[in-house]
Amino acid sequence: MIGLSVRHESWPVRGTFTISRGSKTAADVVVVELERGGCTGRGECVPYGRYGETVDSVIEQIASQRPALENDLDRGALQQALPAGAARNALDCALWDLDAKTTGETVAELAGVTAPAAVTTAYTLSVETPGRMREAARAHRHAPLLKLKLAGEGDMERVEAVREGAPDARIIVDANEAWRIEEYVSYAPWLHRLGIAMIEQPFPADADEALGELSRPVPVCADESCHDRSSLAALAGRYDMVNIKLDKTGGLTEALALKQAAVEQGFQIMVGCMLATSLAMAPALFLCADAAVVDLDGPLLLAHDRPEGLRIEDSTIHPPQPGLWG
Repeated sequence: MIGLSVRHESWPVRGTFTISRGSKTAADVVVVELERGGCTGRGECVPYGRYGETVDSVIEQIASQRPALENDLDRGALQQALPAGAARNALDCALWDLDAKTTGETVAELAGVTAPAAVTTAYTLSVETPGRMREAARAHRHAPLLKLKLAGEGDMERVEAVREGAPDARIIVDANEAWRIEEYVSYAPWLHRLGIAMIEQPFPADADEALGELSRPVPVCADESCHDRSSLAALAGRYDMVNIKLDKTGGLTEALALKQAAVEQGFQIMVGCMLATSLAMAPALFLCADAAVVDLDGPLLLAHDRPEGLRIEDSTIHPPQPGLWG
C-alpha cells in the first residue's frame, strides 16, 4: 500500500523571467510524496498553461490515482493510467525515488543506465530590450553556454547585443513558437554567420511543417513539437534535435524510452526543464549522458532553492544526493 500526499508550492524567481508568452515572478510547482514501509519518495512537476494544465487540474489528476496507489500502482501501470504531462511526471518520479529508497538501489541501477556525472548547463537569459540583454550577458559572460529567449520582432538586435556582452560564450536561442516563416528565413543564415549553435522551436507546434522545406543552416530543436515517442514520426525532416522535458514526457520512464528512440532515429538530444527547483531537475540528470545540450538551470533562476538542492558551481551541476532524490 502506497500513501499519497500532494501539495502546491510557489518559489520566487530572481527578478522576472520572460519568454514570448509572458512573464513570471514565481515558479508554481506541485510536489508529490509517496510513502511505503517508512520510506518516502518525492517528485515535482510544473503545470503549464500552454498544454492546458493548471495547479488545480494537475493536483486533481494526481489525486485520482490514490485508490490505485493504495493497491500498489507501479510505474508501468501509471503509463496507462494517466496521459503524458505534469501530473504523471510527479507521480512517476516519486515512484522511482520510492523504489530506490525501499530497495536500497540507486535509480541508475534500477533503470539500467549510467549513473549521472557532473554536467554543464546552459544559463537562460529571458526576453528583454537589447540593452538589458547585453548587460545580463555581460554579467554571465563567463558561462560556457547561454540560452537566449527570443520573441520575434527585434530578435536580431537582441542576439547581437548578447554576443557583444558575452563574446566567448556558446549561444543557443529559443523562439518559443514566436517566429513567422519570413523571420526564420531572414534570421537563420544570419544566426549561422554569428556562430549560434542551435535554434529551438521557431514555429508553433501545429504549424512547423514548413521546416521540412526550408534550409536549416543552424540545427533546429523541437520543444513544443516533441512530447513523447508518439511525436517522433512527425519530426523527421523538420528537426535535427529534440528537447526532452520530464513535464512533457510524463516522467522519467517515458523520457528514457523517448531518448533511446530519438537517438535510434538520428536526432540529437537536448535535456531541458521548466522553471522549478532542484527536485524537478534531479531525475532529468539521468538523461544527460551524451546529450548535445543540457538546459537544467531552473534552480539558478530562483531567488532560492531547496536546502537539500543540487550542488551547482558556476555552470556545473553535480549529481543529486540521496536526500534530494534517487
